[in-house]
Amino acid sequence: MGVKSQALFKEAQRYLPGGVNSPVRAFQAVGGDPLFISKGTGSRIYDADGASYIDYVCSWGPLILGHAHPQVVAALKEAAARGTSFGAPTALEVELARALVEVVPSLELVRLVNSGTEAAASALRLARAYTGRPLIVKFVGCYHGHVDSLLIKAGSGVGTLGLPDSPGVTLGTARDTLVLPYNDLVPVQEAFAARGGEIAAVILEPVAANMGVVLPRPGFLEGLRELTAHAGALLIFDEVITGFRLGLGGAQAYYGVIPDLTILGKIIGGGLPVGAYGGRREIMELVAPLGPVYQAGTLSGNPLASAAGLATLDVLRQPGIYNRLAERGKELREGLARLAAAVGVPVKVQGLASLFTVFFTEEEVWDYELAASCDRQRFRQFFHLLLQNGVYFPPSPLEACFLSLAHTAEDLAATLAAAEKAFAALRTE
Repeated sequence: MGVKSQALFKEAQRYLPGGVNSPVRAFQAVGGDPLFISKGTGSRIYDADGASYIDYVCSWGPLILGHAHPQVVAALKEAAARGTSFGAPTALEVELARALVEVVPSLELVRLVNSGTEAAASALRLARAYTGRPLIVKFVGCYHGHVDSLLIKAGSGVGTLGLPDSPGVTLGTARDTLVLPYNDLVPVQEAFAARGGEIAAVILEPVAANMGVVLPRPGFLEGLRELTAHAGALLIFDEVITGFRLGLGGAQAYYGVIPDLTILGKIIGGGLPVGAYGGRREIMELVAPLGPVYQAGTLSGNPLASAAGLATLDVLRQPGIYNRLAERGKELREGLARLAAAVGVPVKVQGLASLFTVFFTEEEVWDYELAASCDRQRFRQFFHLLLQNGVYFPPSPLEACFLSLAHTAEDLAATLAAAEKAFAALRTE
């Protein structure tokens, strides 16, 4: 960590809890102090001391085009020159909503909001209103923002900090949430057999990415779709991460399982704060002003986020984009696994398309318990060894790495060279 980053972190701790505005940024899972970033260009970020790193955080997912993409920057400049927010409808938010409805299979109507957390909270309220039922089923290790009823065994940041739940979540709220193991249909079947008439919705990340990247077992998503439909409950996919990562239609199009409601964020704002929730028309028509379910936001659908999101989606609609991302992702995952195996370091590199995680374990990871049992000390060493060689991974073993279109063949080669050094160092310890 450079002198300027150290000084900034010391100053930040005077004014911000822990010196950060989001917990995982604090480096508590890997040790040391966080880098302070001054700029990003393409696949690289630059810290306050001028050091350059190949970036696999990509603002935790939104920057699928890379940093400061010219088309996104131009769209933002044009929008900002006309005014940053009006608290009134604009053409840009209509265009963004249309673009989402056109490509995400479950969307007939969509409401734009300002964060994934806001979208998740709103979707749950809507599900309870539509079904007239109180209970929500969620899965251990799936994170849906810091919504009270969902901040229970929530993976990534919570797991990183060793907080099984958050103080401030009331017992009454917790009682309305049933928490079950991810990738196991039997407990879900048992829950519906016992309390199906009380369950409003099942919510999950269709590809979990907050306990590292954990793919759904064959039949898991299909089973949830069948159970919820039979019981009159809603199925909610949280595609804040997977939306526009696995393809234009998200995980629901990739796996062919269509939920009743979908939560989106990250990529649809092109790097600006954004969220959205949507689904079947009959459900969404309960949202005010059409219906009694109230939800509002001063900056919802603001011109800057809408312009950046539209510019990003314009690029992603170009032919061959997702094939390029998938090929680069496969090359990097296979390269990392090969290098670890060559020196006998137990590693499972899991991922899909432009998402991946390096788990230090000999077992395939299918749920939070397996993810949490991986060798965290080895990950800490691996993280810092990569950082020393100019590669910036997420500072937590329970997070996803993100590839962008800006990552070049040279970036991948440099990353694998850094990883080879890191694995060799881990073998000798």
